[in-house]
Amino acid sequence: MCYDRYVAICKPLQYGTLLGSRACAHMAAAAWASGFLNALLHTANIFSLPLCQGNALGQFFCEIPHMLKLSCSHSYLRELGLLVASVLLFMGCFIFIVFSYVQIFRAVLRIPSEQGRHKAFSTCLPHLAVVSLFLSTGTFACLKPPSISSPSLDLVVAVLYSVVPPIIDKDV
Repeated sequence: MCYDRYVAICKPLQYGTLLGSRACAHMAAAAWASGFLNALLHTANIFSLPLCQGNALGQFFCEIPHMLKLSCSHSYLRELGLLVASVLLFMGCFIFIVFSYVQIFRAVLRIPSEQGRHKAFSTCLPHLAVVSLFLSTGTFACLKPPSISSPSLDLVVAVLYSVVPPIIDKDV
């Protein structure tokens, strides 16, 4: 969506060429494939760890940190490698989003009319708010210190980054 907004605002005359059905299919396929590969690698790693505390989680979602707590193995090196790969994937997407929005805001600020700037900002800001909510709560869930971890906080944060953004984004 970020690229869609970028092309719509920064290159409106080339919109049909740059965002044809083929380009959209390629972007969707790349997003699905990278997400599926990332999830598959984490799932295979978690299933290969021995569980010594049973298989019951005190959580609604099966998140990686909670699954690692059930393992009696201290071989977190593989998971650390996968987390580094995930962070690199995340940073690539994050840098692309930031770059796109910097270009969008530069183009919007060059629009001479106040009404035109307002219209352009009104199409971009809701998407930026949803992306910010998703990234901030997801980052908090992964990087929060164990000392402030509680089942209710973990559940609220998990709902905030996995349920709320898709619901809001479909209306944006």
